[in-house]
Amino acid sequence: MATQLKRGLTPRHVLFIGLGSAVGTGLFYGSANAIELAGPAVLIAYFLSGIAVFMVMRALGEMIMHHPMPGAFGAYATKYLGPLAGFITGWTYVFEMALVCIADVTAFAIYMGLWYPDVAPWIWALAITLILCGINLCAVKMFGELGFWLSLLKVVSIIAMIIAGGYILMSHMHLNVPLEFTPSLSNLWSHDGFAPFGITGIIISLTVVVFSFGGVETLGLTALEAENPEKTIPMSINVVPVQILLFYFLALLVLMALFPWNHIGLGASPFVTIFKSLGIDYAANLLNIVVITAAISAINSDIFGAGRMMHGLSEQGQAPKALSKLSKSGVPIVAIAIMFVVMIIGVVLNYFFHDGLFLVIAAMATFATVWVWLTVLISQVGMRQQLTKDEIAKLKFPVPFWPIGPALAIAFMLFVVGVLGYYAPVRNALYAGIIWLVILTVCYYLWIKPHAKNRL
Repeated sequence: MATQLKRGLTPRHVLFIGLGSAVGTGLFYGSANAIELAGPAVLIAYFLSGIAVFMVMRALGEMIMHHPMPGAFGAYATKYLGPLAGFITGWTYVFEMALVCIADVTAFAIYMGLWYPDVAPWIWALAITLILCGINLCAVKMFGELGFWLSLLKVVSIIAMIIAGGYILMSHMHLNVPLEFTPSLSNLWSHDGFAPFGITGIIISLTVVVFSFGGVETLGLTALEAENPEKTIPMSINVVPVQILLFYFLALLVLMALFPWNHIGLGASPFVTIFKSLGIDYAANLLNIVVITAAISAINSDIFGAGRMMHGLSEQGQAPKALSKLSKSGVPIVAIAIMFVVMIIGVVLNYFFHDGLFLVIAAMATFATVWVWLTVLISQVGMRQQLTKDEIAKLKFPVPFWPIGPALAIAFMLFVVGVLGYYAPVRNALYAGIIWLVILTVCYYLWIKPHAKNRL
């Protein structure tokens, strides 16, 4: 058995792990619900969320480059905010990845339904669970290669879709569709205006939009397995949030210009639905391949992130020692086995509650995502308070716009939590999140704190 995580992730692997987790189901499926809530003005929600995510990643990057640690943001919360904060943050991230995995597995089953409507969704959910958990048990370099190629296909396809959609808009390409479905930029404001539900719609859509970006922080967990992290991590943290924002913003801009926003349904990926409705069947089938690839890529990254976090928590004495056990190829085998069990739960949920499952899971994942991001931001503030002026001046990758940038990002995260409480359909997700935090607090005082002195 290996005794430590192995460095097998190249710069391209690290870059695409962040993209793999954050550019997936949230864009290709969840965006339909966000559009339904805000109309074309959802672009504002994506833009604001993208800026906040960039600040989160830069705060994380500052801590990583100052002191890389296993478990990344969970470990930093422990170091700068206290062991309880670290315990809650680490396990809330695992909770987030578990929820996102179930959401992605559910979306995968929905996508496969386009071609095989008679096959029960749970069968597809089980198949992808077995395949991806098996791959994650292999050496990290193999995982990195799979993640890279899946994410690369996804990125190239998004760019191709944006270009193709732009061509249709500019060339006034003749399509065999009803007159009211004519592709035009005017679709962004012709159907009850750009913001049909006003500022309230934009605010409420944040409950879905933030979920879309969830998982980008997984990039921070690669530091101990990345080759040449001094160059790889800063490059990836600068590039990934900007790429994600551009992909979401431009893709959805083109999407809603091609097709009236109020005709986009939730029965499949809106990307597939729109090209199919425009009479371009071959494009719809190609895009279905893409969205399936995107879901697989996201699940792959989610399993990686949750496994590494559980390993880090175990190394810090905040999880059972068995979770730090590594296979011969240097991967946390027990932690990945736990994610397998979680995904099997997702299969069972797909069997009994497939309809509507995605939106419930997405709302709960939003709470977990915001908690993790909020902790990253506050941990970075805590680190700054512990450093001398000379140490701050020597930081290798300082957060920009300090202290205004992080302060505004923290305010944004707190605002999103408030929105979860304000918007009735997702209010239960906030209650579930609060219950989760209470359970973790009780677990900490019962099982973790009593043994803390023995580890000193």
